[in-house]
Amino acid sequence: MTNMALFVLILGSANAQLSTTFYSSSCPKILSTVKSTVQSAISKESRMGASLLRLHFHDCFVNGCDGSILLDDTSNFTGEKNANPNRNSARGFDVIDNIKSAVENVCPGVVSCADILAIAARDSVVILGGPTWNVKLGRRDAKTASQSAANTGIPAPTSSLSQLTTRFSALGLSSNDLVALSGSHTIGQARCTSFRARIYNETNIDTSFASTKQSSCPATSGSGDNNLAPLDLQTPTTFDNNYFKNLVQKKGLLHSDQQLYNGGSTDSIVSGYSTNPSSFSTDFASAMIKLGDISPLTGSNGEIRKNCRATN
Repeated sequence: MTNMALFVLILGSANAQLSTTFYSSSCPKILSTVKSTVQSAISKESRMGASLLRLHFHDCFVNGCDGSILLDDTSNFTGEKNANPNRNSARGFDVIDNIKSAVENVCPGVVSCADILAIAARDSVVILGGPTWNVKLGRRDAKTASQSAANTGIPAPTSSLSQLTTRFSALGLSSNDLVALSGSHTIGQARCTSFRARIYNETNIDTSFASTKQSSCPATSGSGDNNLAPLDLQTPTTFDNNYFKNLVQKKGLLHSDQQLYNGGSTDSIVSGYSTNPSSFSTDFASAMIKLGDISPLTGSNGEIRKNCRATN
């Protein structure tokens, strides 16, 4: 090897970039393998697409997209699964295990759990009728996790617009990205504990919508806490722009959702997406690529886990 080639190699590993072709020679079947497993999971339960998408969000918002959310607690290790935003709420870990097994069968020891999350999130959106994008790959898996960072870093459903804007901005995401990414709430379900205060105490809410939700979410804490309601009233298993139409009608389920359309700086973005589904699709895809770029471990940092739930 020439000195120049060696220099380029060293430089490359120090400054490794994510790339859409990262596994093209080391694991050419990666995309089809992930997609078939995601497809099978969503066929069994359509809500799983939203759950897989959310896992990628909750991973990236805590010390970057590094697979840390997947690590199980042990007697001497505290992971992120029992942090407030994830406990009794984050789900789909078994599907990620299934994908990892399938991927290990075609190319053992090559693909990170962090990359599996990124691909599964994209596939989930596409399978439920949303836009596609080319997922950048080459992330490596963290050997650590942070429950405290998960508690403070993942925006709560009680967040104000300024809290949301500040948090997204800290990760390099604009107000436009915030609104577009919040559009992922066009699929999935939320627990009564996440929207109880909104449906009983808030005034910027459609009254018939509030009373309908009250029938399955009792006012008393501890009663019906885990009862579910769709985040998008009309089409909770189709990735479309109805979420934004709901916000314009004051039918956002979460406090943090309605904050995006409540007389503030993001109202015009919500209005635009509510009438122009293709601009939402385009912006969502771009924002997902930016989300996936948050502080990845690359080069010789981190590891490629054999089991997504435990470090090697």
